[in-house]
Amino acid sequence: MALPDLVYRDQLFPRPAYARAFEALLTKETERRACRVMVGLLMLAHEQACEGERADHITRELDAGRPPDLKTMREHFAPTVGAVPEITVALASLASYDEIAASIRGDRA
Repeated sequence: MALPDLVYRDQLFPRPAYARAFEALLTKETERRACRVMVGLLMLAHEQACEGERADHITRELDAGRPPDLKTMREHFAPTVGAVPEITVALASLASYDEIAASIRGDRA
């Protein structure tokens, strides 16, 4: 709830779209709800390091007359879950370690 009265609030937003979003949220939501959504948007931008892509999405939503919706943003920018690659690991035979050890002992003798 400190966001509305924060002195350096504008510096907190990574791009102007986030400031626009907060102003739009304040006009359409309660102050408490606007703060929750804005903190959620900032958290998403930080966690996935894609505030530019999110800012573009926020701008499109605002230009269409819609404030950003946190749930929609989470779904839209959710990381894609791909198939886990199959990894084959070829292990060296234990005999090769014996050969290495024997060569080291031979070098010291």
